[in-house]
Amino acid sequence: MDGEKWVGGVMAAPENPPRHGEGDRAKRGGGGRPPLQRPEVYAARKLRREMSLPEVLLWEQLRGQKLGLKFRRQHPIGPYKADFYCAAAQLVVEVDGKGHDFGDQPQRDEARDQYMIEAGYRVFRVTAVDVLKNIDGVLVSIKAAAETPLHRPLDGPPPRERGGF
Repeated sequence: MDGEKWVGGVMAAPENPPRHGEGDRAKRGGGGRPPLQRPEVYAARKLRREMSLPEVLLWEQLRGQKLGLKFRRQHPIGPYKADFYCAAAQLVVEVDGKGHDFGDQPQRDEARDQYMIEAGYRVFRVTAVDVLKNIDGVLVSIKAAAETPLHRPLDGPPPRERGGF
């Protein structure tokens, strides 16, 4: 009766040996790596699932390069998440609801804008009401902001007129 086990007067099912090098990992808690993604990425993913109605409506118009530009939504930039971001134009589009008018939110928005501007991004803010009532006008404004050149031409500013001394 080799390999047979009796438990409580009943013969127990034989244990299967580990396969494919499984060994006793399950007893030790597995052996995987810690997640490779930054916490900002997880937060951005959560925000993508919890977008407001104006953000959802605007995203439907921006996604798939419908404006001729590729946009990302809830894109992490430093400690902040941009509502929408166009890498080709270095343009951040923020949708502001009524909550942006109260408490310390205007100061927080200003600090956020300053951070992004210093990092080389341009910030374009639209109100949620404008998105809901005039989305076509908002899209025209976003496209115009994205097409505005970031820098002066390589040959520099226009020459100054020379006056006589």
